[in-house]
Amino acid sequence: MELKDKYIRREGWLSIFGNIFLFGLKYWAGLATGSLALIADAWHTLSDSVSSVIVLIGGKISRKPADDDHPFGHGRAEHISAIIIGVLLAIVAFDFAVGAIEKFGSKEKTTFGTIAWIATIISIIVKEGMSQYAFRGAKKTGSSILKADGWHHRTDALSSVVILIGIAVGNYFWWTDAVLSFIVALMIGWASYEILSKDIKSLLGESPSDEHLIAIREIAQKACRQPIHLHHIHLHNYGNHTELSCHIKLPPEMPLNEAHDICTKIEVALKNKFGYMSTIHPEPITWENPVI
Repeated sequence: MELKDKYIRREGWLSIFGNIFLFGLKYWAGLATGSLALIADAWHTLSDSVSSVIVLIGGKISRKPADDDHPFGHGRAEHISAIIIGVLLAIVAFDFAVGAIEKFGSKEKTTFGTIAWIATIISIIVKEGMSQYAFRGAKKTGSSILKADGWHHRTDALSSVVILIGIAVGNYFWWTDAVLSFIVALMIGWASYEILSKDIKSLLGESPSDEHLIAIREIAQKACRQPIHLHHIHLHNYGNHTELSCHIKLPPEMPLNEAHDICTKIEVALKNKFGYMSTIHPEPITWENPVI
């Protein structure tokens, strides 16, 4: 947890200061050249600063211990923060798409210069560096909020690459800036979809794969000599930890203390293998309640 907190704090503050600098640089270049694509890219960068503030706040909330109102902790604050970032990206994408369509309709030509080249190249280098740091932190810690912010940086870097290509040919075609603005909007929109689809699913709850269910049953059965017929498996992801609930079937004549020992063995085995905190409900095997 300490490593995760370190990455979230460092990545958040690095993003805030880096993005404010890049916003000023690209916005100035956009005004100097009259490029909607550069101005759109600048606002995209500023939205990264907002998302980084959300990273810091979400990371702080997720670290809070469990309490009476939140008995399973606050880990899902990470998913909520990532969803907020995704929504912000969707709003930015829609706004720039509308602006691109309006500029395409006006047939306004943009003349790019040295300022645009310098600002865009610097942006690509800085943003990709931020993206790599966030992804590295997400890989080491499993943090969804770091991964979401990494995608935010990556889309900004890619949109700058698109703009750089457009600058190279922009003086030859009047529609270049409008098309570039629309492409940037699509890229931002795709990043929004990637973030929202994953974290909404995690927040609502998703079924484990068949392979994972088989692995859970195998680990549980290996911990017991008695057949347990484990079924009705539910996984509940709370960000920092996962709760597992399941049912097992045991002979009705089995003493309570023996059934309790079997449940404890299964809980320990699942904890050691997957890190899950388990709640196990034993059922008697009867003709009305046969094994499955």
